[in-house]
Order: sequence, then C-alpha cells, then structure tokens
Amino acid sequence: MSRPARAASRTPPPVPEFRDLGRREFEPVWAEMRTWTEGRDGRERDRIWRVEHPPIFTLGRAGKREHVLAAGDIPVLHIDRGGQVTYHGPGQLVVYPQVDLRRLGLGIRALVEALELAVVDTLAGYGIEAASRRDAPGVYVGGRKIAALGLRVRNGCTYHGLAFNVNMDLEPFSRINPCGYAGLEVTQVCDLGGPDDPDRVMQDLWPHLLQRLGYKSSQ
Repeated sequence: MSRPARAASRTPPPVPEFRDLGRREFEPVWAEMRTWTEGRDGRERDRIWRVEHPPIFTLGRAGKREHVLAAGDIPVLHIDRGGQVTYHGPGQLVVYPQVDLRRLGLGIRALVEALELAVVDTLAGYGIEAASRRDAPGVYVGGRKIAALGLRVRNGCTYHGLAFNVNMDLEPFSRINPCGYAGLEVTQVCDLGGPDDPDRVMQDLWPHLLQRLGYKSSQ
C-alpha cells in the first residue's frame, strides 16, 4: 500500500515527544489528553504516548450499549472518540498520537491510513501479512482484527488513537461485538509468530509511525 497523500511539500515538523506511561487507569489519561489538546495554541511540539490500561470496555461517541453483550466484572465507559466498542487490557499496546493535523498536512482519513500502515509495516517485519479495510478502520490478519483505531479531533488536533493486540487475554472480546461487528474475530501478535513483548513491538512500531506521519528523521 502506498503512503497516504498529503498536502504540498513542506518542512517536516520535529519528532514528537514520546512518553511511556506504563500501566495507567483509562480515565485520568483520557482527561489529561483532552485538556492538553483543548489548550493547544499551535506552538507546542506534538506528542505520542504509549500506555497499557487495566481491563475496560470503551464505547465511542455513537457507541451502542447493545454491542456490549456481557461485560461481567469489566467496567464499561462511554467516551468521546469515534467508533463503537472495544476492549483494553494488559498486554495490549495502546498508542495515543496527540498531533496537529494542519502542521502535518494531513486530513483525518489520511491520519487513520497512516496509523494503519504503520501497524502493517511493523507486522510485515515479523513475516505477518496484514491489511486495512476501508469500510471498517483497523488492521486485520486473515479477516481477524489485530489493531483498532478511534480518534477525536478538536481544533485540528487529535487525541485517543491506536490499540494493538500483542500478548493479552483475548477472552473479553467475546463479551462484545468488537467495533460493532457481531462475530468479528480478533487476534494478536504473539499468536501469529511475532514477539510477545509489547516493549519490543513499540520499538519496532516507532520508526514506522514517524515515517508514515511525515515527521523529521529521529537521526
């Protein structure tokens, strides 16, 4: 797949600030992203966070509770990203790009494609063939979803982002219609012969993120 089209050639912005938050509850991270994004004035360097959340189901703005089939002891939270319902839990690589779309010269569709392609590139490095779907954002391997996307745009800037299954308990996905699709199967990197360490996958994903999003080289 080719790189998403962007606006006329421009000087690439500096590499975003990266923060590894470790394992954090969802709501405080969400609140901090939202507050920072709403207060941006165009001068701040973009930032990308990596985090792992304790078990939680999140429903997007238009999310329908009917897609949560049996939450059990896992909390359900209605949030302000796009998309339907997904699951976050230990062993999942969650990446939150908080970027200025105008500075990158990207529209929201091109941003989604760039994030998808960064995951596809990373999986290709493990010998795993993956692809995106125009009708259902995310990344799939043999029809099974391995990465979900959900974004929020405020004043031309984004938060929320990407959930990439690496080495987790996939059972909670059976309690929902993932991303609103009944019967959609999910998979993860370690079950496909790739690494079982989210830290390793983040290291491998990072240069692909920078390249696909159009940042200056980190070298």
